[in-house]
Amino acid sequence: MIQAKNIHKYYGSLHVLKGVDIHIRKGEIISIVGPSGAGKTTLLQILGTLDKASSKDPFQLTINSTNVNELNDRALAKFRNKHLGFIFQFHQLLPEFTALENVCIPAFIANRSKAEAETQAKKILEYLGLSNRMDHKPNELSGGEQQRVAVARAIINNPDVIFADEPSGNLDSESAENLHNLFFKLRDEFGQTFVIVTHNKELADLADRKLTMVDGKIVT
Repeated sequence: MIQAKNIHKYYGSLHVLKGVDIHIRKGEIISIVGPSGAGKTTLLQILGTLDKASSKDPFQLTINSTNVNELNDRALAKFRNKHLGFIFQFHQLLPEFTALENVCIPAFIANRSKAEAETQAKKILEYLGLSNRMDHKPNELSGGEQQRVAVARAIINNPDVIFADEPSGNLDSESAENLHNLFFKLRDEFGQTFVIVTHNKELADLADRKLTMVDGKIVT
């Protein structure tokens, strides 16, 4: 599913990622842990094509049999929209839109019709227990509800991989536990692969594999 080799990242003279190799199989839930500044989020952003590895070191990044290094910006954006989903610590919902409208955005970008997008979004929101919150704007939702809307937005295009960066970091313990259970339910029912950066020990330990990063390298 994901094959990355010799991933380096420099910010000026700062060497953040130091030759990371990682292989993730389809349907796996992978957690990435480690101290702040270890390079976890930088790696997640590169694996998710939101950032690029430093080109002065030869590297490989293949996702779902596609060599993403060979894609131009337009093709990469199309690939990202179709195959990848993202969940962040701060849900990144657009405040002026309802829950339903927020969820539909990736489908609209994929040129799906309004009727098709809304039908799919409603099904997902109902599945996530938000059938009575579809017309509410983010500031009218609890933190846990907002994050479930963000999950719905991430999966509306049925992506192969979902990348999550501290997805429960802004939630209370009950909402965090519910979100963690939801990830496994989605994987079991829809077969998605999850790559999760987290400081939450419970979530990290639940994963199929836990990878630890220290000083820009995966050490376990």
